[in-house]
Amino acid sequence: MSHPPARPTRRADAEQNVAKILDAAVACLSRDAGASVSDIARAAGVGRVTLYGHFPSREALVEAALTRALAEGEAVLGNLDLTGDPRDALEALITSSWLLVAQWTAVLEAAQEALPSGRVQELHAKPAQRVDDLIRRGQAEGAFRADLPAEWLTSVLHHVIHGAAIDVAKGRLDGADAARFIAKTILAAYAEPGS
Repeated sequence: MSHPPARPTRRADAEQNVAKILDAAVACLSRDAGASVSDIARAAGVGRVTLYGHFPSREALVEAALTRALAEGEAVLGNLDLTGDPRDALEALITSSWLLVAQWTAVLEAAQEALPSGRVQELHAKPAQRVDDLIRRGQAEGAFRADLPAEWLTSVLHHVIHGAAIDVAKGRLDGADAARFIAKTILAAYAEPGS
């Protein structure tokens, strides 16, 4: 005698809902940092009650979306070899990460608006440290200019990446060229004066 297929457990259903909600949150916040809970619930195909059952506030949902985006980035960048010539390592980092950074800009903006001061920096500490360590190593080895602070050089990198993402979105830059353009621009900006 055959038995009817077992219904998924409530826990499996809940895990599927959380995954759908987080997928929708990342997608909605990537398009609009001000996306509402209703927008996200609708995109996830769940009701607001279900969403609030998993995330008690918009802040908790935004934090979970940022945490997920950072985890996806870490899966891509965590095994990236950044040893060797700092210029080559920086180019590899840009090539591997520029699109991820561009896609998550609005999620990061939403988190900066929704979360308490310092929480975004706390969550973003590992990827930020990766870039900072590489720039400081490049400065110590004479590969990058040392007349400007590492923090400023990091800021320049982020601005160029975000600018490239905007240009790609507006059709002013071919996405296939973006990583190369970013790397060439940054490496020129990071070069020791007169080199």
